[in-house]
Amino acid sequence: MKTIFRLATLGLVSALAACGSDAAPGPTEQIIVREPGETPAVTLTKAPENISLAAAGEAAFAVCSACHSVEKGAPAGPGPNLHGVVGRAAGAAEGFAYSEALKTSGISWSEAELDAYLANPVAKVPGTTMVAGALEDAEQRKAVIAYLKDASSS
Repeated sequence: MKTIFRLATLGLVSALAACGSDAAPGPTEQIIVREPGETPAVTLTKAPENISLAAAGEAAFAVCSACHSVEKGAPAGPGPNLHGVVGRAAGAAEGFAYSEALKTSGISWSEAELDAYLANPVAKVPGTTMVAGALEDAEQRKAVIAYLKDASSS
């Protein structure tokens, strides 16, 4: 009986050891290297049909918010604050060091210009420093632009 108990205890200890006693691994960092001029595509999930276009844009903008803010008066981050971007001249927001290419592009951010830029920033403005990604889906671009307009009106 003692032998069976020892074997059972040894088996339990072995099983627990196999489960691992290490703490859960911490967050990992991913570094993505791209060739100059290469614009990665960003794929976002589609919003449910029962929400407004601006709300769908807000959901899609979550990826963009890593670099950009839309709150009035918020400081620039890695990208400029986009409050009031629709109708503004490219490279004109205070407090951000724009690329020379964007400052001299002559673009005024109409909905059509924003759509083309968000589809492929590097193709629209060669030399831009916005290389975080393109929004390939036209409906997502439309939603993000609607959100930018809506967020700028508040």
